[in-house]
Amino acid sequence: MATSNISPSMALKVGSKAPELKLTDEAGNPFKLSSLKGKTVVLYFYPKADTPGCTTESCEFRDHSPAFAGKDAVIIGISPDASKAQLKFKSKFDLPFTLLADFEHAGAEAYGVWKEKSMYGKTYMGVERTTFIIGPDGKIKQIFEKVKPAGHAAEVLAAI
Repeated sequence: MATSNISPSMALKVGSKAPELKLTDEAGNPFKLSSLKGKTVVLYFYPKADTPGCTTESCEFRDHSPAFAGKDAVIIGISPDASKAQLKFKSKFDLPFTLLADFEHAGAEAYGVWKEKSMYGKTYMGVERTTFIIGPDGKIKQIFEKVKPAGHAAEVLAAI
């Protein structure tokens, strides 16, 4: 849990090797980030499936997905939701990319995005909305911290 209090810019920097992820996808199948070596990966962490900000962000990635594919970039969404919730979210909004279930938040911790958050005077642990661009060599090319959902997909696309 030591990484949970470190900002992504401190924990992981541009040029750092992207930590391996071994999670399950929305269908319950095993997924390893290293299986995408050789491709550019857009790894976006979001707090909760089918909530307003996460829906805006995911649908914008969906709408821009042909342009990402044109740049040989793979989009991967990841949140602490279980596979079943991810599948429902993916189906409801016709998301054409993989969603990973990080319900034990190991992925969020490895990437330094599992943070103490505050809402209505209560503090809790959760995902800070963050996107990583990982190059074909497996190294982090760019980090977007404290992402605002609207317009983010276009911003990431421009950075590739």
